Amino acid sequence: MKHQRHFETTTSREAAQTKALIADLDRIVQILDDAIAAEEELAGVSDRSQAGYPLHARNMTARRDNLTETIAVLEQRLPRRGADARAAK
Repeated sequence: MKHQRHFETTTSREAAQTKALIADLDRIVQILDDAIAAEEELAGVSDRSQAGYPLHARNMTARRDNLTETIAVLEQRLPRRGADARAAK
């Protein structure tokens, strides 16, 4: 019984930490979106296929896309943790 409660506490703590991480990453994505828009405006080029597209904006876009994928993976893990806890009972 004690072990089960400890498992549930650990699982809920991990879920809370994962949710906090997702929120932090989401804020970073928003910051990158704003920075990308500013770079595009400064350069006067918003089409990524043009040669004059800013390299810094291209790099930030890649980082933003990677973070977005990470957020999606973390969000998929959240419901599974709840299902794992129910299966342990």
